[in-house]
Amino acid sequence: MVHDKTIGGRLFDGAVYVILFLVALVTILPFLHIIAGSLTTVDELAQKRFVLFPTKISWDAYAYIFSTNTIFRSMLVSIGVTGFGTLFSMILTSLMAYGLSRRDLVGRKQIMFMIVFTMLFSGGMIPTFIVVKSLGMIDSYAALIVPTAINAFNLIILRSFFQNLPDGLEESAKIDGCTDWGILFRIVIPLSMPAIATISLFYAVTYWNTYLPAILYIDSAEKWPIQVLLRQIVILASGLTADSSGFSGDFVTPPDQTIKMAVIVVATVPVLLVYPFLQKYFDKGALLGSVKG
Repeated sequence: MVHDKTIGGRLFDGAVYVILFLVALVTILPFLHIIAGSLTTVDELAQKRFVLFPTKISWDAYAYIFSTNTIFRSMLVSIGVTGFGTLFSMILTSLMAYGLSRRDLVGRKQIMFMIVFTMLFSGGMIPTFIVVKSLGMIDSYAALIVPTAINAFNLIILRSFFQNLPDGLEESAKIDGCTDWGILFRIVIPLSMPAIATISLFYAVTYWNTYLPAILYIDSAEKWPIQVLLRQIVILASGLTADSSGFSGDFVTPPDQTIKMAVIVVATVPVLLVYPFLQKYFDKGALLGSVKG
């Protein structure tokens, strides 16, 4: 028999809903402000510092950003780096995570210690630059992928997920004559798709937002990812000195603040479009891989 909630219970539920609504409102308001600000006119932006619903739509900021084909080339560079980099990182991370999930691996604790150590201490910018330069990766796309191919945090999550799979599955597969490669690709990977989708999203966002490595290692303007080009657009719109290679056009420069907001929209929308398709895997994979480990 289902009993009705008491007045105190209803009040508590109502308070929870109000708090969640306020938190959601505070979270979404900045996005609405950025989108509205990028579409507002010069006069309205000067009069109102906070705009949610522009009275007149203006596409000047986006016309400025997309005034040349350079941005489309940078988009393709970012898409290529994100796609190949995510695939490359997932292959290396999955192989290493599966090996470390095996309890019979000799030296597993020592290897895990070294991995965790990298989360606390790193060589720094200059030693990393020297390594990348010595490997001949300066001004190449490999410099945007190889140095960050394996993330220690993502590796630990995936390793914990693999480790919590039932041991009986592996034993049954070995009895049927399945090799270690067969166990990984026929059993472990298919059962770990939620975790793999989650880690793939982590890697994809990292590669899409690649900025500092591109600034350090990429010399050619035609190899700039979208984040670096957008930075140059903001600097040019501000009237400051910047490398304007491949970016020119005869147009009226809209307000600097509008340009910044439009740049944020252009850089964020691709990730927002992909995330809904991976959200269900994200919730399941991240929690299972971290809580049970």
